[in-house]
Amino acid sequence: MPGTVDTVNATDTSTARCLPAPAGHRVGERGYKRATLALFAAGLATFMTLYYVQGLLPVFSEHYGVSPATSALAVSVATGLLALAIVPASVLSERYGRVRVMTISAVSATLLGVILPWAPTFEVLLAGRALQGLLCAGVPAVAMAYLAEEIDARSLGTAMGTYVAGTTIGGLVGRMIPTLAIDITDWQWALEIASLVALLFAVWFARQVPASRQFEPKPVAPSQTLRNLAAHLRDTPLLCLFGLAFVLMGGFVTVYNFLGYRLIASPFDLPATLAGLVFLLYLAGTVSSATAGRMSDSLGRGRVLVGAMILMVGGLALSLPDWLPTVLVGILLFTAGFFAAHSVASGWVSARAITHRAEASSLYLLGYYLGSSVVGALGGVAFTLGGWIGVAGYVGAFMVAAVVLTWILVRTTHR
Repeated sequence: MPGTVDTVNATDTSTARCLPAPAGHRVGERGYKRATLALFAAGLATFMTLYYVQGLLPVFSEHYGVSPATSALAVSVATGLLALAIVPASVLSERYGRVRVMTISAVSATLLGVILPWAPTFEVLLAGRALQGLLCAGVPAVAMAYLAEEIDARSLGTAMGTYVAGTTIGGLVGRMIPTLAIDITDWQWALEIASLVALLFAVWFARQVPASRQFEPKPVAPSQTLRNLAAHLRDTPLLCLFGLAFVLMGGFVTVYNFLGYRLIASPFDLPATLAGLVFLLYLAGTVSSATAGRMSDSLGRGRVLVGAMILMVGGLALSLPDWLPTVLVGILLFTAGFFAAHSVASGWVSARAITHRAEASSLYLLGYYLGSSVVGALGGVAFTLGGWIGVAGYVGAFMVAAVVLTWILVRTTHR
């Protein structure tokens, strides 16, 4: 079926090398629209699947009798196993094709999501979430490389921003559906509804994504892959971008893992459904990621990234007082800043790594999801010991590291 397999046979490959490579899709072209909308849908499906349990962490604590830190493992095991699978998935895409790997990943992960809500114990749920994380890896591991290859360089920032916007809406919808549905049904059915919606987006992506035009399959050679990874790790700007992915995503997931616990407790005492509505603030990330992508094409990545850092730090500070308006405004700014930074940084990786882009993207995402898993899980200790003040101090330390990395990145890139 067109759009589901992008392998090339030996004859076609040798012929293609004799012909000029087709130009990348540009804004306004039909191919550009199909590619960006398909990747938007893939981001929706994947991030719904990764984070649809996050809004129900307090429910897991009550239902299974586990602590907030243990409940948060339902998010951390998925992102942790995804992080470990990022590099293998990117390597497979070099051999078997970007579109094939993304399609298998999105459809299989969302299909497992249809079964997972009926896990009999919390341990079985965690095991299923770990497998889901492995299956999800193909989309984020390959999406940036696919866009960098298929989209014209002058339109790449906008396309990357659209993909990241899809991930933000996926994160929002995945969290919102269960937290709203739990008022009218059991939490298992709430998760089931979210899983079915994610599956629909995955199938739509598989049917609509354009076949690769710039991709040529390569033999899988582990030693060469390691050399490619090592070359990227010796590049200071890329190393800074990988570090930014770790610290920023870790802080972001920590905030949202424990924000619900704060809002349902004193002095706010919000019902679980109202507390879940805080995920609507993800819409700020949807807007900021697409906007930051466009701005980075015109103003420069460094300036936009610095602005995103300022938003995050200011938003975290505003969330400290026990007054609901400042908490909501603070989290709004923090969310907008995070997704703007992620949009710029992910596009910067693809632009910086002019060769072996899949490996560069995989290292960025390895840092990204390791941050989600490791920093997000340890954030439970900070919340247990110090409440929201402890969480803010913990995340603030990672923000200091992010500021330092951004300074080094901008300085070395200018030089």
